[in-house]
Amino acid sequence: MTESFTSHLKIGAAALLAMAAWQIGAAPASLAQVPPVLVPPPEPEAAAPTALTFPALTGPLAANANPYSFDTGVIGNLYIGGAITGMGLFQSNPVPGNAHGHFDLTNGQIIVQKTDGVFQFYTQIGAYSFPTLGTPYFHVGKVTGNTFGPLAVGYAKLQPTDEVSLQVGKLPTLIGAEYAFTFQNMNIERGLLWNQEPVISRGIQGNYASGPLTLSVSWNDGFYSNNYNWITGLASYALNKANTIAVVAGGNFGQSPKGTFVTPVAQNNSRIVNVIYTYNAEPWTITPYFQYTDVPSNAAIGVASAQTYGGAVLANYKINDNVNLAGRAEYISTSGAANLLYGPGSSAMSFTVTPTWQNGVWFVRGEASYVEAFSTTAGSVFGKTGSSKNQVRGVIEGGILF
Repeated sequence: MTESFTSHLKIGAAALLAMAAWQIGAAPASLAQVPPVLVPPPEPEAAAPTALTFPALTGPLAANANPYSFDTGVIGNLYIGGAITGMGLFQSNPVPGNAHGHFDLTNGQIIVQKTDGVFQFYTQIGAYSFPTLGTPYFHVGKVTGNTFGPLAVGYAKLQPTDEVSLQVGKLPTLIGAEYAFTFQNMNIERGLLWNQEPVISRGIQGNYASGPLTLSVSWNDGFYSNNYNWITGLASYALNKANTIAVVAGGNFGQSPKGTFVTPVAQNNSRIVNVIYTYNAEPWTITPYFQYTDVPSNAAIGVASAQTYGGAVLANYKINDNVNLAGRAEYISTSGAANLLYGPGSSAMSFTVTPTWQNGVWFVRGEASYVEAFSTTAGSVFGKTGSSKNQVRGVIEGGILF
């Protein structure tokens, strides 16, 4: 990395953090209930000496191949990276209070990590938003201030052997097939299934990886509830170089009565199972997965019984070294008395297409998405009266991964 590039990067990062701080300061103090925040499978545990595996990227975006690093002389090498990205989003049938168009910062984050030795750590600091299909768009200040804060992800890690590790702190969830932040995923917006999943949890996680087998188990606070009554686990097996299958499960083994902007009461008291298959051999990456969730009835905290059944296929085709085309199709249905989607017993499907261009650390990508809802409850879907059953969005995102 040249001295000129480093100088420009420092200036850009400083300006970005100042903007993020202004946005966060503008977040409202009172929290309206946000549609369930969602989340993904575990991020890879091992990091190569000169290439970073955190944060995990499913493609088509690729991390900086030459991340900035320096030797502290005391604790060893530190790596510094991050993402500065912005977005324009345009939608039909917005709900009251949500505009047809939005221009916003999607990521203004700096990542500092130590990736070798027995003691390691990871910190992801800054501002972010979570554009998600079928839900109102909330701007970066409100999302950052009312979800996980400026330190979005941060944990200490003990790696006593190549096979075993232990992490403690704010951890990405093990659940689901999509990650938290836009730049990590095939599509700019998260999907309908992601909206039933936790995203980031506080807790402790143990990992074992040997050959084709990876095992992880975590004790955590689920949907960031501050009640440590969730247990999640993952078992992943690489059938061969191109094919991997994973089973993920988790749930609340106590009860959590309190809901906040980031903690929906019904989902936070649920149980969830994923079966995820991944095919990865250029030019294709294809990930179909199945998801089931169950919310047990609990009159003491005012939660009625409900279930969701969903499936999705995420795919990316690499056209050349600079251009990729990604897509996602999904369907989710609900049953029971609780409202987990667009009214009790509702269902929905979505289609998303995302072409991407990247050259070095710079990228730009567009997106078109469509959501259709069925068996809805009046007032709980799209449009001014909550009775429109579909929504179309167009999104463009661009920025730098350094």
